[in-house]
Amino acid sequence: MKSDRGKILILVGAPGAGKGTQAHMLEQRFGMPQISTGDILRVIAKRDSDLGREVARVQKSGKLVSDEVLAEVVRERTVLADCDHGYILDGFPRTISQAETLEVLAREQDREILAIYVRVERHELMSRLTGRRVCPNCNEIFNVHSRLPAVDGVCDNCGHGLFQRDDDHEETVARRIATWSDQTKPVYDYYRSTDRLVTVDGAKPVDQVFREIMTAVGICEAESA
Repeated sequence: MKSDRGKILILVGAPGAGKGTQAHMLEQRFGMPQISTGDILRVIAKRDSDLGREVARVQKSGKLVSDEVLAEVVRERTVLADCDHGYILDGFPRTISQAETLEVLAREQDREILAIYVRVERHELMSRLTGRRVCPNCNEIFNVHSRLPAVDGVCDNCGHGLFQRDDDHEETVARRIATWSDQTKPVYDYYRSTDRLVTVDGAKPVDQVFREIMTAVGICEAESA
């Protein structure tokens, strides 16, 4: 991935599009850290602090935390040493304001930005998210529609009980998708208008989506082997 060292790769798409999965695969293959603002905020939400309680309240409502909080989270994370050769953003930017903040950060870090839009239709997003079950012990993810555990409600990996996140209940999922459409889709238009966005079909099998992403950023199988 020599041609892309130093880049900021952004995964754009609605909740449930598979951005996190693809970001993790890119991280494993190329060593660029996956920075998931969602994961960071979930850790913060568990803290017994004013910020933790506020983040937990916002997440449960299906809304998004403020631009100021997310911008500071990203700035603090991306100055760490493992980001020296670029990084992958999952869940940021979600608004034009955040995209503008990232432009400033990219200039400070002397890095280029490339956005990858993982496109999935709404009905598929609803099925993926409302059916998702998570292991709180090892973070393995199952789905009642597409990936059942061997024993109902029990993680195949570690035997811990599975649970449904508060933000994966049907009403909350519907609000999350609507919020993304209203607030985050303009980010897609922003990067498309500046010719820094490529689109991949997120409804395809995970490995096929990954190959499309590698092609989009100019990586062939031989380079990634």
